[in-house]
Amino acid sequence: MTHTHPELSAPGPLAPGALRVIPLGGLGDVGRNMTAFEYDGRILLVDCGVLFPEDHHPGVDLILPDFEPIRDRLDAVEALVLTHGHEDHIGATPYLLRERNDIPLVGSNLTLSLVRPKLREHRLKETVHFPVKEGESLTFGPFELEFVAVNHSIPDALAVVIRTGAGTVLHTGDFKMDQLPLDGRITDLNAFARLGDEGVDLFMTDSTNAEVPGFTTSEQEITPVLERVFARSKQRIIVACFASHIHRVQQILDTAVANNRKVAYVGRSMVRNMGIAQDLGYLTVPPGVMVDAKELAKLPPERQVLISTGSQGEPLSALSRIAQRSHHFVHIEEGDTVVLASSLIPGNENAVYRVINGLTRWGAEVVHKGNALVHVSGHASAGELLYCYNIVKPKNVLPIHGEIRHMRANGDLARRTGVENVVMAEDGVVVDLADGVAKVVGKVDCGYVFVDGSSVGDLTESLLKDRRVLGEEGFVSVIVVVDSVTGKVAAGPTIQARGLAEDDKRFNDIRQPIIDAIDAAVAEGVRDSYQLQQTVRRVVGRWVNKSLQRRPMIIPVVIES
Repeated sequence: MTHTHPELSAPGPLAPGALRVIPLGGLGDVGRNMTAFEYDGRILLVDCGVLFPEDHHPGVDLILPDFEPIRDRLDAVEALVLTHGHEDHIGATPYLLRERNDIPLVGSNLTLSLVRPKLREHRLKETVHFPVKEGESLTFGPFELEFVAVNHSIPDALAVVIRTGAGTVLHTGDFKMDQLPLDGRITDLNAFARLGDEGVDLFMTDSTNAEVPGFTTSEQEITPVLERVFARSKQRIIVACFASHIHRVQQILDTAVANNRKVAYVGRSMVRNMGIAQDLGYLTVPPGVMVDAKELAKLPPERQVLISTGSQGEPLSALSRIAQRSHHFVHIEEGDTVVLASSLIPGNENAVYRVINGLTRWGAEVVHKGNALVHVSGHASAGELLYCYNIVKPKNVLPIHGEIRHMRANGDLARRTGVENVVMAEDGVVVDLADGVAKVVGKVDCGYVFVDGSSVGDLTESLLKDRRVLGEEGFVSVIVVVDSVTGKVAAGPTIQARGLAEDDKRFNDIRQPIIDAIDAAVAEGVRDSYQLQQTVRRVVGRWVNKSLQRRPMIIPVVIES
């Protein structure tokens, strides 16, 4: 059976011996992944990531998981486990540590190394770190943890096994089953099968590619495509990819050496992350291939390769500035080749196509996933998920990490393999595992937390709606001065509009109706300035809607003289 939750109330107290699972982010969208596990009065957190804003989030820098459901319980948190180093799993860690800065961090060596610069940027003292490898175990309070190697689009990713008195949970993190990974580190299916034989009470599985049939293409398939692109390119090559995609950067470096080209990084996060990866031995840089970006510009175009950030069309990224010809030293030229070696994160399509069009306008050839195999997913497709369900043989399944359609498809796959209890949850939906059965027991308030400049959480959905109205519909301000004795209009109305008409004289037609409406309201005994402002708002709103077919923000001001 599948549990749904149209209307849910707050959950009751956790029963003795039960494990409570509270998704705080990542169930319903691809990003800001975070889950809280509560057992015997203690809490374990898994992942703490960010979601990047879309076009309908004007002025928003980042979107965080909602810490509110656990804010008054942070002293009960035993540790934060980070499954891998992608931003949607680690990016919100500094914001959590602002609220309690001594939470132990658990993760692989690379993952923790990518977190440390973030803590320094936020001027946080470094908390206790527990670097772990696959096959190792740790205990925090009532939580016994075991770590399992999984293959993903970043090295050193881990699944985590959580054992409590309520049963065993297997949380995959993000994973796929590439059988020919570039680093030779495959998903440990032996461990998955062993855990299946021991008994997995709750299987929490990555849903991102559950709608995609078959098996995800191997990373190795990209190498010959890159080789062909490099071989035919007669000028500079710019490759944009995620700043954490170490495997892709390795392929680019190796291909550049084979084609007698030098390489430079562009973008602060790219420079930082690849430096960390090289220092830790996850990235092998052939001698003599790397140069400073400004030095690279002195070489002939046919010997240049730039590895850049901005594959998602981020407005302030290096690639976006290159496309707009506003980058301070990289200028796109006719005949350059730009490779977008990444997938499209849902919601970023328009921004990416703007960048592609901008680059094409200046004469660049743009190679992307739509016209060449320059990126493969880091997530398990349906065939891989079916395989995992068959060897893990879980009693209960909770699909995680994905949009609603992805999680639904993942749940359908689980049922096809014979799993009887598939629990569908979204952010804030509370699931209890008790007596071997997982079920929805309630819901806590859990929404988006917006980072806007230096403020966190001050920007509400209502304010964001105001920004969207201002950006899409414009605004009209109306100032009217009324005589405090007679109630008659003494001055105005003065009307200013933005985003509606080039000439404010167009609003002359509404001035007399505003005066007439105020006179009528005063004649009926209305003298309160707030009620008069609402009268003005209604008159102007009707006129603008009828005359301009718009619904702008209207700001009426009535002043008594």
